[in-house]
Amino acid sequence: MKNYKQLPNTLKTPSIVQQIQWIADPVGYMEKGAQQYPDLFTGRIVGFGDTVVFVSHPQGIQEILTNDRKKFTAPGKFNKIGIPIVGNYSIALLEGNTHKERRQLLMPSFHGERMRAYGQLICNLSEQVFTQLPQEQPFSACVVMQDISLQVILQAIFGLYEGERYQKIKRLLASLLDVFKSPITSSFLMFPLLQKDLGPWSTWGNFLRLRQQIDDLLYAEIAERRQQPDPNRIDILSMLMSAQDEEGQAMTDQELRDEVITLMLASHETTAMSMAWALYWIHRNSEVREKLLQELGSLGDSPDYTSIFRLPYLTAVCNESLRMYPVTMLTLPRVVEEPVELLGHLLEPGTVVAGSIYLAHHREDVYPEHNKFKPERFLERQFSAYEFLPFGGGARRCIGQALAQFEMKLVLATVLSRYQLALVDQKPELPQRRGVSLAPSSGIKMVITGDRTSQKPLGTLVTTSAS
Repeated sequence: MKNYKQLPNTLKTPSIVQQIQWIADPVGYMEKGAQQYPDLFTGRIVGFGDTVVFVSHPQGIQEILTNDRKKFTAPGKFNKIGIPIVGNYSIALLEGNTHKERRQLLMPSFHGERMRAYGQLICNLSEQVFTQLPQEQPFSACVVMQDISLQVILQAIFGLYEGERYQKIKRLLASLLDVFKSPITSSFLMFPLLQKDLGPWSTWGNFLRLRQQIDDLLYAEIAERRQQPDPNRIDILSMLMSAQDEEGQAMTDQELRDEVITLMLASHETTAMSMAWALYWIHRNSEVREKLLQELGSLGDSPDYTSIFRLPYLTAVCNESLRMYPVTMLTLPRVVEEPVELLGHLLEPGTVVAGSIYLAHHREDVYPEHNKFKPERFLERQFSAYEFLPFGGGARRCIGQALAQFEMKLVLATVLSRYQLALVDQKPELPQRRGVSLAPSSGIKMVITGDRTSQKPLGTLVTTSAS
């Protein structure tokens, strides 16, 4: 650990207080730091070797992420708080060429024909979930979006559509994520001393038992597919099982398990929270909602998925929602490898630095009136990859970004075209830590006030595939 006093713009709050603030209120913690030092400050938090330099200036973030001269490296060890969940062979933990090769194996699953194959699935599942909701009765947008996202992930990544194993994995994954739904329980991931199995009713004991049950189901599925391979399957697990590295080696059962659980948990949780936040902002701003409905209505009777995905105002709404409360708060931390000057500050080797996505998204000099929800800002100018980076950046940018954006737009288009919704409470929804993400603190309570009966579900309308 570097000498704290020698690092730039250090926060003077005692270390233990900073750690509590970071866990309990990460947004407040970062905002207070930026009030003192707008572009860069050093804090003492849990999870990154204690001390980390937060960078929010686009130029500084660019230098960290582009890594042209190898001044900064991104060791997978900084995702170590996720090891109990994703295991040691997850892409999040891999480094160097091993990380690059694994990423190359995964990338085809999130582009081209694969994406188009998921379009009908996403629209149909959105319609199915909302059809089951009673009108005029409150529901949690977070819970409903988690249900849709989880089913999309189970079918697209794992290739399960129905049956006992599907239902069990669906139930267990939802329960596993709920273990760390509050700042208090999230602290178990950051403090190894708390990771004690004190029985099934303890937080860590409950987590371990849920993880074991999920692992049993995942390994059973992998074993069956090895015994009875089906070349016609197009799910991501099947693709990974058939993939080989440059030396002709296939992935082991452990590697498959770790990669699948990483994709399932990361893609599910972040996408669900992003969609819930978008519903919240759309229904807090009647002008935004009406503009969006007008744009969706302009599609005609048989829009294809690409037409929906490319809608400019829908894209702007999604981007502005991701800007306001990005579910990923920081880029993956980097370590300084050689003495380097960053924004006028000399950093010595071993210093840990991270781009603050949240603070970068709330810079007044980049986003005037940054606390207002204004989708038009994304129609008026193009933001760089270091000003707007909801999925991180550089070589470790979220590999599921394309699927997340595709799903977000199709789900919102399907739901808004078919249902009239309203917020139960007009009080501002505040962000709260949920594991390593930012989620709405009260779950966003909404009601269905009616059907848009003149509209057919987009799952029915969309019959042509993108070319």
